[in-house]
Amino acid sequence: MSLRAVVFDGVEIPETLLAQEVQNHPGASAAEARSAAGHALAIRALLLQRARDLGLTPEPELDEQGREETPDEALVRAVLDAEVAVTAPTEAECRRVYEADPVRFRTPALYEASHILVEPRGGDEAALAAAHANATRLLGILEGGTCTFGELARDASDCPSGAVGGSLGQLRSGDLVPEVEDVLMALDPGETAGVPVLSRFGWHVLRLDRRIEGRVLPFELAEERIRLHLESRAWAAAATRYVAELAAAARAKGVALTITPEGAVRDGSATLGDFLSDRAAAERLEGWLDAVDPDLAGRVRQAAAEAGASVAGLVQSAVADFVAEASDERWTNLISAARDAEDPALACLAQVLRSKLVPAKPVFTLIRRVPA
Repeated sequence: MSLRAVVFDGVEIPETLLAQEVQNHPGASAAEARSAAGHALAIRALLLQRARDLGLTPEPELDEQGREETPDEALVRAVLDAEVAVTAPTEAECRRVYEADPVRFRTPALYEASHILVEPRGGDEAALAAAHANATRLLGILEGGTCTFGELARDASDCPSGAVGGSLGQLRSGDLVPEVEDVLMALDPGETAGVPVLSRFGWHVLRLDRRIEGRVLPFELAEERIRLHLESRAWAAAATRYVAELAAAARAKGVALTITPEGAVRDGSATLGDFLSDRAAAERLEGWLDAVDPDLAGRVRQAAAEAGASVAGLVQSAVADFVAEASDERWTNLISAARDAEDPALACLAQVLRSKLVPAKPVFTLIRRVPA
């Protein structure tokens, strides 16, 4: 018995592969996650098949974290590099983006700060209270003016920054834990917080050393950033169109019947499109239907007579309509009809005709809901 499969973007996806992939696509619902997984697998299969058609070979590269691509990842990148191209934006286009909202190209506000960290010497309340008392004592020493902040940090801080006088360097919003940063942002440059501040690291004696406001960059400094943004956006749009065209071509050809467990189209596999376009199958369909589905055979003859066409001609017309209009769900139903059939070509053609000529069964409910 063949494994059940469903269709996404014109590609047949085995249920087992879909179940594995869905774990990588969290969604608001199981259906949403399943759909995202199916589309991802279909796109990957289409791109890998195109890479083989182009005769590309994988040349894995390292990413920014030093991780090496898999051969399939390298092939996907290679086919997109080979077939997706965008025109570099002009200076005038970049300038229009800049002039529309110059404030977007503002440097972030920065600040410089120092601290003295007092770590509790244990995990209980007593240790925390003792550390707080010690931090308060250090604040008193600073207020007395007997030493500088840097000197006291070198002597008393439990943080490695104590070696450089407690300096935390140049920082931007989000660099420090919120409870520490919030206090620093309320200080004036040169001011020390009046009470110790608790974080998960311990008690901090805090001083704001300097505040550097952000500024709007001139166009010349923002141009390269704008150019990269526009190129990235244009490339993403072009890649999306390219993949959509691959999926449309897959549907027009007919969904591949044979997919490897890794999610790629197996070399030499037959397609439903091959079966649907089989003129010989269309010509022998009438006799086959007489034996296996006389009711459908009668409907086909009647429809052909009304259209003034032969049965084979009616079949070819129905097939053309199906390939042009079928949704992924209808392709999935067609695969189910063909799977394990003694003659998949005839089973496919019969299913196409059945969906076109046999009225859908009415759906009944036990409870009738009356609008309020």
